[in-house]
Amino acid sequence: MSASHSALVPAWLTAPAEANELVASVWPASAHRVDDGSVEVGGVSVFDLRDRFGTPLYVLDEDEVRAHARRARSAFDAAAARHGIRARVYYAGKAFLSAEVVRWVVAEGLSVDVCTRGELEVALAGGAEPARLGFHGNNKSVSELERAVEVGIGSVVVDSPIEIERLAAIAERRGAVQPVLVRVRTGVHAETHAFLATAHEDQKFGFSLEGAAEAVARIRELSSLRFVGLHAHIGSQIFDSSGFRESAARLVDLHADLLAGGEIPLLNVGGGFGISYTSVDDPKPIEEIADGIVDAIADECAVRGIPMPDVATEPGRVIVGQAGITLYEVGTVKTVTAGEDLDRTYVSVDGGMSDNARPALYGADFSARLVSRASSETPALSRVVGRHCESGDIVVDAEYLPADVAPGDLLAVPATGAYCFSLASNYNYTPRPPVVAVRDGQARVIVRGESIDDLLARDAGIPASDSPLPRGTTSPPHGDTE
Repeated sequence: MSASHSALVPAWLTAPAEANELVASVWPASAHRVDDGSVEVGGVSVFDLRDRFGTPLYVLDEDEVRAHARRARSAFDAAAARHGIRARVYYAGKAFLSAEVVRWVVAEGLSVDVCTRGELEVALAGGAEPARLGFHGNNKSVSELERAVEVGIGSVVVDSPIEIERLAAIAERRGAVQPVLVRVRTGVHAETHAFLATAHEDQKFGFSLEGAAEAVARIRELSSLRFVGLHAHIGSQIFDSSGFRESAARLVDLHADLLAGGEIPLLNVGGGFGISYTSVDDPKPIEEIADGIVDAIADECAVRGIPMPDVATEPGRVIVGQAGITLYEVGTVKTVTAGEDLDRTYVSVDGGMSDNARPALYGADFSARLVSRASSETPALSRVVGRHCESGDIVVDAEYLPADVAPGDLLAVPATGAYCFSLASNYNYTPRPPVVAVRDGQARVIVRGESIDDLLARDAGIPASDSPLPRGTTSPPHGDTE
């Protein structure tokens, strides 16, 4: 590393020995370079993806999603079986949701967690059984709760006293008895970004430990509700089970106190399991995390001399995150003086914060690789930026890319399967990209991309005849949408 770059390099980032390497912990298992140096994912060339669907483009490896779903289910099933209980694994739909992905995770034995009417309808359209759905959210509307009870949803995670009364009235009017969990703030603060840590007291979700006991007492008074368990979620992008162990101690304390009022079949510990976004990220294997969580609950129950409930969990990112990459085309490359004798290469791509808001929202780090060819050039410190009119429109804050990266090259950012599509926007009137699934050398659209025409059609001030594109146009800028 040159002295001129040292002040710009994050402490964790080192120049790679091989600039063309696809780090296994970050990329889908199917991603590899072929003879011409370009990359294939799921047996599909990045050139084929670019030519058929355009860029930017979300690419999701179906086999990778399915493999992670099976692995998570197997990990928690095995951990639970050792203690003579059962595990329920819900896929957290907020990470990425489409009807096709619902079909994949359901086929692999997972239930699905939703938190809006829209997510509920997608899950139902994807074939999820209502009884295997859980409904989250701190401000579920009356119409959302009506729909949930109507379809026979498996559980509603109640978040406030108002919601308890609202849901009870709906269930009573429909002649139903709705199973509910009570969301609890355990006070355990995950070691992660402040906006990702959701169990501390000063935030919008759930009840305090004391408030949860009062909520359960009220639920048990209402004939149209059935209390089935406690729920807690301590944060996101968590690499081990230590925080879950402390949260379990507090949850089991409350669980034990509440047993005097009746059986409690379930304890839901939430999700938030982390993945590798860079080569230095080192999350524990899901099997180790599952064992740690379930063993902690077993230990706490044994200390208190109470039976162990079934355990539920809600992984999302760890199922879909590593399965996704985002494909971009380079537009411009320039060197910028960042200070006295300090230079940085800016590589601008045709997407940005509209398709990946996480760096702007959370300061999230990502990786990037040149994928249209291999390069023998020395890796140069680079910043991958988007095309939006924001100085914070940064896709990858710091990365080593070959010094000969040029306009027209294809770059890919791995580990974008979770929360990138979910958080996508039309900022600067930018159409959202399609999502393409790859498997066994085939690629197909599972979420259609938008065109400029789609955006104009929503503007009530533009008569249809004034649109520059024929109504119904779906190809610009994303080509083949079959």
